[in-house]
Amino acid sequence: MTNASNAASQANGNAAGGESLYVRHTPSFSAKIFGYAPEGFKSFGEFNKQALAAGALSVKTKELIAVAVSHITGCPYCIEAHVGKSKAEQTSFEEIFESVTVAAAVKAHSAFFNGANALKAYAGSQDADLYPLTNIELAEKLEDANEALYNGFHEFVHVSLRSGRIAEKEKLLIAVGSALAEGNAYSIEIFTRKAKDAGITIEELAETTLVATVLKAGSAMAHRVNALQAFERE
Repeated sequence: MTNASNAASQANGNAAGGESLYVRHTPSFSAKIFGYAPEGFKSFGEFNKQALAAGALSVKTKELIAVAVSHITGCPYCIEAHVGKSKAEQTSFEEIFESVTVAAAVKAHSAFFNGANALKAYAGSQDADLYPLTNIELAEKLEDANEALYNGFHEFVHVSLRSGRIAEKEKLLIAVGSALAEGNAYSIEIFTRKAKDAGITIEELAETTLVATVLKAGSAMAHRVNALQAFERE
């Protein structure tokens, strides 16, 4: 390692018993790669700026969606950045935690409804359509396998989405953004329909989509730090 930040990285990692893959770097370190593809990085920066700017949704709401999606992607850089931006919008930690819980509910929702595919696979189904809309109703039969687990899952999702420090409609927008990042067809269908029933507009849906998109891409962008660190490792 040849520069000061990398030396600090090695020192911090060694102090913990081994070199860390997630040590904090200075902005100048992570920006070093920009000069090798300036137009592309500039374009992404503009997209990020526009996607998170106030529009049909407030900056605060967009940042709460961003916080949730960053927990879907699991990017520690994104979590830190968007918690900080949410705090700057006068968001309480209670609101941030509610957003995180919605993200957790969506990840659980994705796995749970894939249980319909498990039911069909167990029965030996050879259907050409692996994701029919009817699988959403089929998932109700999971209750027959274990009623307590079935009810516990639905109670968790219900509690996570009901109004608290964040209103229910806003939580459903957070759920839609999380579902888009998670990429599960059942969750996208169910939460978008619920959000529409709660009164979201197509403009709000469009902006939620852009926030989810820029956060999913932003996770890869943020991990340039890890790529640079690996590239420069001796």
